[in-house]
Amino acid sequence: MTIQKCMIDDCEYLADLNKELIHAEGSDNPMTIKEVEQRMKDFLQTFYEAYFFIERDRVVGYALIKMDCEPLYLRQFLIIQEYRRRHYGEQAFQMLLSCLKTDSVDIEVLSNNDQGVKFWEKMGFVERHKYMRYKNKEK
Repeated sequence: MTIQKCMIDDCEYLADLNKELIHAEGSDNPMTIKEVEQRMKDFLQTFYEAYFFIERDRVVGYALIKMDCEPLYLRQFLIIQEYRRRHYGEQAFQMLLSCLKTDSVDIEVLSNNDQGVKFWEKMGFVERHKYMRYKNKEK
């Protein structure tokens, strides 16, 4: 597997992958594909970098990292569904850490994303706090 830094021209494909991530993690994000693409462009024009994980000339996943904080913040990480459970996730994460020359990263995982929670715990992450939201259902 190789890792490749994404460019602004990759945002359309990154948006497709991000929509897959939104669905896979059970997010309630209502953004359209065009909105996701614009948000990705905004990310890459600020303090974020994105990377593709490539196996045999095929993208198997991606990561989006906020670079202006310590530790770095891994905002998005996806291994495409058909490549899961083949150890690509573990390999991609280790390659990402090496590429970024870091040994410390923060993440957030939606509490209803059981697969994600298990994966990140397996990778050595430990829970540090709970982020909660209130929304009045009557409005």
